[in-house]
This record gives sequence, C-alpha cells and structure tokens, in this order.
Amino acid sequence: MTRTAVIVDAIRSPMGKGRAPREGKPGGALSSVHPVDLLGQVLRQMFERNDVDPGEVDDVITGCVSQVGEQSGPVGRWAWLAAGLPEHVPSTAVHRACGSSQQAADFAAQGVIAGAYDIVIASGVESMSRIPMLTARIGQDPYGPSVAARYAPGLVSQGVSAELIAARRGYSRAVLDEFSARSHELAVAADFSGEIVPIIAPDGTLVTQDETPRPGTTVEQLGRLRPSFESSEMSARFPEIGWHITAGNSSQLTDGASAMLIMSEERAAQLGLRPRARFHSFAVAGDDPITMLTGPIPATEKVLRRSGLTIDQIDHYEVNEAFAPVPLAWRDHFDADPKKLNPRGGAIALGHPLGASGSRLMTTMLGALEATGGRYGLQTMCEAGGMANATIIERI
Repeated sequence: MTRTAVIVDAIRSPMGKGRAPREGKPGGALSSVHPVDLLGQVLRQMFERNDVDPGEVDDVITGCVSQVGEQSGPVGRWAWLAAGLPEHVPSTAVHRACGSSQQAADFAAQGVIAGAYDIVIASGVESMSRIPMLTARIGQDPYGPSVAARYAPGLVSQGVSAELIAARRGYSRAVLDEFSARSHELAVAADFSGEIVPIIAPDGTLVTQDETPRPGTTVEQLGRLRPSFESSEMSARFPEIGWHITAGNSSQLTDGASAMLIMSEERAAQLGLRPRARFHSFAVAGDDPITMLTGPIPATEKVLRRSGLTIDQIDHYEVNEAFAPVPLAWRDHFDADPKKLNPRGGAIALGHPLGASGSRLMTTMLGALEATGGRYGLQTMCEAGGMANATIIERI
C-alpha cells in the first residue's frame, strides 16, 4: 500500500536582521542567540503546540549551510538536546545550499513514503550574524583544478549570476526595484501570527515579530542604492551586464530557524491529529553553474511532469527571492499568474537565513493556502552550483 506523507504543523522564528561584519553594522534581535538555542526554542515549541510524544520521532533532519563554528557538526542534534527533548532521537544535517531545509522536508517526506519513518522533524537554521555567509570558504578553493578548467575563465558569484539573468532577460533596474518594493508591501500587509513562534534572547527580550520588512519602501528609495557587484573584470567578461543588482533587490542577511512536523497519514490518524497538507510531488534539477540561479525553471518543469499538474492548476507559487531576477525569470518562463507568486512577500523583504529558508517558505506557503482556500502550492529555490529543488504540496 502506498504511504502518504503529511504535514501536521509548520512553524518558524521571527526573521531577525543579520549583522554585516565587514560593514560594521550591528545585528538584530536574534544576533545574540546561539544558533543551537535558536532552533532549539523552535523545536521545543513544536511539541508544546502538538500532542505528540517527542520520543516517538524517528529522526530530525536539519538544513544548515555554513556548518562551521557554532553551526558545526549535527546542529539539529544539539538543538534537540538544547530543547530538553529525548536523547534517544537522532539527527542529521543536510546541505543543499539555499534549499537545505526544503531538501530536509523532502527527505523527511520521502522517508515516510518509503516506510523508513513514521514521524520525523524537518528543520533548518542559520545565524548569518554569528556565522557570516561563506565563512567555511575563507582562504579555501571549493572547486579544484578540474572544475576550474571546465568553466574557464572561471565561475562567478551569485550576484554576477543575477546580473546575467537580468541582462539576458532584459530586466531594467526599475523592473527589479518595482518587484522588490512589492515584496516589502506584501510582507508588511501579511499576517504571519499563525506561523511565528516567539524567541527569548539571552537578555530576556521576547522577540515576536519579523524585523526585516520595511513599511513604505518605494521604487524611488531603492533606486538610490548603488550596485553591489560591479567590477571592471566582470564588465570586460560580460559586457551585456547593466549592473542593476543592489542590496535593495537582493535577499536580506537574516537570522532564523524553522521546523515542520511530518508523519505518515496513518500515524496522524492513530494519534487523532488533523494533517494540514500532504506532499504531492518532488523534483531536483541542475542547470548552468554560471547563470546558476536559473535552476528553478528545469526543477519546476520536472515536478510538473511528475505531478501531472499544469502551472495554472497551482494556487500558490513560492519562488525564493534570492535576487529579484530569479522569480521574475521563473514567472515569465511559465507565463505564471503574478498574483500567485510570493503573495506574502519573499526573501527580499523577509530575509534569507540560508539553511532555514526552505522550511520557512513552506511554512508560509501552507499558511497562505489555508487562508485563501487554495489546494496546491509549488515551492522552488535556486541553489549554489546551478541546482534547485521543487516541491508540490496539497492542502487538506
């Protein structure tokens, strides 16, 4: 008999402003919280909200990108123990770049469908204040000589990849900034109270709301920001680039954690729990590692083929806003309804705490489907190296 994997609950921390060490900017309300405690508080509250014995959990799968320093080792294991939860429950850490906790959710659901799990937690955490992005790569070559030779004269940063997408799709600075202002407007108007759980900082401060959305953000304000990735070397290599990517039309550095309670439909019935959604279809794909951020397009094509659904049958599209050209290119490729795309804003407004974003997006998408009565939600995320995940869930 085919087993069905369902989502019983999905929650997240508030999104805290990340610290930018090189710019000397202080961190936000969550920057003082150790990442283990940040995720640990989310996990503890998952079981305070749900009548489930945590000792029955088969595994804790945790997405984290910078698995060094305070996030090294099995960060989900330490978070589970920090939450005071049973020692016999194991954990593993997943790294699929920005899609790490979306992959954690997919692995959790696939484990349930395969019969390896009955109850599993998928989660993610990233403290970008305490472990700055690319910390693990400082002074290191992550590619090696063979990759460097294959892609000579060299791979480029994600910011340059975003510039290439904007140039090749013909997106002006105004178009990117308009989409970014929309992200803030939608996030400010959204009600996230059903998905956010409070976090207690070491000084006793109770953090209950996102710090990242900026009310009143305008295209004019965004238009005054300077390009973030402009260089004479890249201009010579890619003369088509117009240098339109700024801090305002890119995802924000953020601290955050998220978690999902996933189990078999049968186990949920035995426990008297009402599932909120079921997993419908999964896909992963790779694309050109130079343009890198276009992976959501082939991943979405693949998941639609597997699901038997068309793009018009999907009620909610959640496409991670790593940079504004990413969801715009996805939207235009599929001729997707703009009103269904990130209708509660995205990472440009809410921020992108790398390892936590996958399950954060799914948490937000689930809440939006419930609020609107939509049936199907499709989530996809661009990932370093030109990879992407795509997942379709069905609201119950």
